[in-house]
Parts: sequence; C-alpha cells; structure tokens
Amino acid sequence: MSQELTLLQRRVVLGPAYRLFYEHPVHVVRGQDVWLEDAEGRRYLDAYNNVPVVGHANVKVVAAMTEQALKVNTHTRYLNENVVDYAERLLALFPAELNRVVFTCTGSEANDLALRIAHDMTGRKGVIVTANAYHGVTSLLADMSPSLRPVGDYVEVVPSPLSFVGTPDEINAQFSEAIDLAAERLDQRGTPVCALLIDTVFASDGLYLPSRGVIRAAAEAVRRHGGLFIADEVQGGFARVGGNWWAFMQDDVVPDIVTLGKPMGNGHPIGAVVVKDALLDEFGKQSRYFNTFGGNTVSAAVGLAVLSELKRINATEQALHVGRLMEAGLKGIAQDYATVGAVRGSGLYWSVELTPSAQVAEQSATLAAAIVNGLREDGVLIGTCGNRNHILKIRPPLTFRPEHVELFIQALRRQFTSLDLQ
Repeated sequence: MSQELTLLQRRVVLGPAYRLFYEHPVHVVRGQDVWLEDAEGRRYLDAYNNVPVVGHANVKVVAAMTEQALKVNTHTRYLNENVVDYAERLLALFPAELNRVVFTCTGSEANDLALRIAHDMTGRKGVIVTANAYHGVTSLLADMSPSLRPVGDYVEVVPSPLSFVGTPDEINAQFSEAIDLAAERLDQRGTPVCALLIDTVFASDGLYLPSRGVIRAAAEAVRRHGGLFIADEVQGGFARVGGNWWAFMQDDVVPDIVTLGKPMGNGHPIGAVVVKDALLDEFGKQSRYFNTFGGNTVSAAVGLAVLSELKRINATEQALHVGRLMEAGLKGIAQDYATVGAVRGSGLYWSVELTPSAQVAEQSATLAAAIVNGLREDGVLIGTCGNRNHILKIRPPLTFRPEHVELFIQALRRQFTSLDLQ
C-alpha cells in the first residue's frame, strides 16, 4: 500500500468538509520560491498559491519569525516597536485618508470586524455582495458568501461585472444600477444598506481585471444610499495586480474600509482592517476590540519582513512586467484555440474562461478539471474559479519570473494539444 493511500485513509479524522486538489492529490513536503516538492522528490511549478507572495520558505521571512519568537511573543496590550513599525509601514502604502489599522489573524476576521464597524457606524445591517462572492469562514461571512450557501435575509446579491456586456463605461453603469436596485430592495425590507462588500478583483466570480472604473462606480452607488464601501483586498492586494499596491487603486477611489489577509504573512496567519480615522475613532468610543493574537509581536516581525521582500523585488513593477509576458502567452493560446472564451487579468492574477464550441456550457467545468489535472501530472499547479468552476485560475507567487512564465505557457499548450481542443 502506497504512503499516499495510507495518508489518505488516515485523513478521515479531518472529516468530510475538507477537500483535496486534483484527482491524484499532491503530498507536499517542502517548498522553495515558486516550487513545491512532493514526498517522492518531484517538483511542481506553483502557479496557484498567492499566500506565499514572496515565495515558499522565504529565508528572510523565516529568519524574522524565528528571531522574534526567540525573544518574545505577546499581544497589543503591551508596547512593542515591531507592531507600531509594521502599522506605519503598511499604512504608508495606502492613500492618506486610510490612516488607521487594526490587526487580526485572518482575512475572515478582518472582514468580520469591517462589517461590525460598518453596522455600528451606520446603525444599519443590510449588505450587498456579488453573485458568486466568497468573503470568509465565519457564520456572518458565510451568510454573505453565495459561493458557499444561500445568503442571509439582510444580504442582497448583484451580478458581477462579468455578467454585463458593453463598453467599460456601459458595464460600469449597469453594475452601478444593480447596486442601486439592491439597496432599494434592502430598504423596502426594512434592512437598509450599511455596506457594499466586494472583492476588488472579483476572484470567485471569475476575475474582472483590469477594473476600468467599475470599483469607483460601485463605491459611488452604495454611498448614494448611505452605505460604506468595504474593499476586500485579500485576493487583489500587495501588488498582485501590478503597477499598484492595491487593486482598488486602479480606479482612483478611496474605500471607507479595506480588509487584508493571506499574503501579509507569506503563510503566517495575519490579517488587517485599514480604515479612515473618523470611522475607527467613533467605533472605539462605542465599542472595543481586542484580539489576543492579532498584531502579536511575531506576526508583526513577519509582516515587516514580507514588506521588505516585496520592496526588494520591486513587486509592483515585477508583477506588471511578468504579467505582460503571461498575458501575451495566454492570449496566444486563445488565438489558437476557440475553446478559450476569454482571458482576463492584470499583473500576476489571470483567468482563462473555457467555452467549448459544439458543447453545452456545463461541460466547460469538466474540461477545466481535465486541464487542471493534466497540468498537475505535468508538474504545474493551478486552480479554477467561477460559478461552475469552468474558469482556469492562475495566481503564482510574485517571485514568478519570465522563465517560469515560459514553462507555464508551454505546459498549458501541451494540455490543449493532448486534449485535442480546437
């Protein structure tokens, strides 16, 4: 009996809610930069994991974590330079109006706290989200994550920008109108809108990049109804889209609240809420927030090291440059294969929507799964997104370089050839 099969059998203790990637799961034992290695010593090019934003097992990040853990690890009720230094350096990457930060352990905690602030500051409960959104694992956030389950009765769902057709200005207007109508429905039900919560790259919906003004239009729409705009930057933040540190900056708009997570710690659990001081000052007068591990001294040291590494690799420009090569490769495949319906993305976040000709649309999910599993066998890791999981999702560490793009595009072409796609 193989080691993997034994491990799969033992995994029953984790319960059925857990899921594994790939028909033949990868037993990962180590990682380095953009590579993962399995128990048999085979390497895989990681074009999926956005959490290790500066590469797997980054030595600078691991050293900072170890050094601080050997000194002290405690919470924010004691003074510590690391925590304040990290807060100042993080906020320096944001527009001046976003000048306060509260640390959490996860993006879910960050979104939960952002909604608590919005609820308390507006005196309202209604929330607007997009059709296949995912915002976290708490009960509150599951109620506003239609990709997980039906939303709560105080939540209104609007189509994502991917659902609309026309010029960017026309799409912006349609998305704005959808938010207007959703706010009106909430008002009619007696739960007026307190916030629009959107993932600024619309990742679970299938990726809408570049945004071309749609985020600004959305913010203006919810503010017309007295609601706040919460930008969920867990997926799009930290230079992922290239050119800017945050995806919302593409649209020259300043959110009321921004939430951060996953990439902050390169695998170490950190999250944050970045907010305007007027909101947080008022919230602090009415309530209090303490998180034992949010903003602990080790997490702060890790966060500082991640920021230093992002600056070292010039992440905003690195993602932009390598992203252009990825775009050229993916659009080259799209020109050669009618199976590709759309290529969307910016920086180092890309999606490839599959729309097989002469097949019903539902079969595109089967095709996407075949490509993802074929790539896994070929030593390349990606995932899927969209309401039917029919869209290939590509989001490697930001240390991806031109030679990695070339390896990836070659492997993807091999899959289209082996599946005899046209």
